[in-house]
Amino acid sequence: MNTDQRPSLLYSLCRRGGMLLFCLLVATVTGLSATGWADSLFLITGTEDEAAIILDPQQKEAPDLSSQMVYVSNGSRGYDITLQEDTTVTVRHEGSAVTVQSHKESVSSLLGRLHIYPSPLEMIGVKLSENSVEVNVASELTYYDYVTETAPFSTQRVANPDMLEGEEKVVQEGADGVRSSVYEVVWSNGAQLSRQFVEELDTTAVDKIVEYGTAKPKPKPSEAKQDPDGILAEHGETGGGIANVSENADGSGTLTLKDGTVLNYSGVRSMTATAYTTGHGGVGTRTASGTAVHVGSVAVDKSVIPLGTRMYIVAGGNVVYGLAVAEDTGVKGSKIDLYYDTYEECIQFGRRSCTVYILE
Repeated sequence: MNTDQRPSLLYSLCRRGGMLLFCLLVATVTGLSATGWADSLFLITGTEDEAAIILDPQQKEAPDLSSQMVYVSNGSRGYDITLQEDTTVTVRHEGSAVTVQSHKESVSSLLGRLHIYPSPLEMIGVKLSENSVEVNVASELTYYDYVTETAPFSTQRVANPDMLEGEEKVVQEGADGVRSSVYEVVWSNGAQLSRQFVEELDTTAVDKIVEYGTAKPKPKPSEAKQDPDGILAEHGETGGGIANVSENADGSGTLTLKDGTVLNYSGVRSMTATAYTTGHGGVGTRTASGTAVHVGSVAVDKSVIPLGTRMYIVAGGNVVYGLAVAEDTGVKGSKIDLYYDTYEECIQFGRRSCTVYILE
């Protein structure tokens, strides 16, 4: 070999050796990244049956999603989700969003391509829709779970003005069935934090209907002298009620209650109200805010009314629920759920339109 060729040859070998070392490092980092992602918890929503699918490293069998835009693959330590070619994918992480077209690649590869590296406590939510996929990387994920479950019958109480007060009769017997229900589920740091009943979509259960009397007995002669119209005074808004409302041009205003209390409000909402109580529909003794359930606790859609909001609520039929605080979740949209101490009170309340004053 010519002496003048030695430096060039040494440079070439070093360059090749450096490139080989670089490739080995890339392979090692890629392998570590894939292994880490295999340990991640995946939440898949938007499937054909609307039931959420939870994948964690301990799960042994993967679901069949061959009819969807993704499929699940498993390795020695966990699962990953592979996207089909040219799928529109929106990735959300740390308050930002980016939309890209996928290659035929795994979700972890896509995130690596976008230089998104979540912390160990963050989870991966994959939401499937008709023509796109949404990937949400966060330490807290909220989704709506659609399930079919056993439905016990409810008892409806109906006022009958032709029956005397204190009288009751069953006009329809109840029967248990099954129902399609929606639950709001919150996961935080890899574990389920809460699961709240939201609404019933349909049911085969048959309500028990009980009629109760509302007619007053005819007054005695001595009472008739004191009440010449024959009507014993009983009415008025429950809870005191509102004596006066003063509204400003911007929608804010002042409430003056019958007991003299003055409340300032920033706005007014017309909403639909239902009632709930502990021990029914999966309701426990703690609200989503961590407080003990009590009269005055109201369940809201926190994207409509933020948790902690103070309110004064007047429902249809002159029912004043009064002062309340948004402490619980489990409803969607322009609805609120009012807590009562007993199931009987919830049945009597039923579903009503209501006026909600947002207090300052």
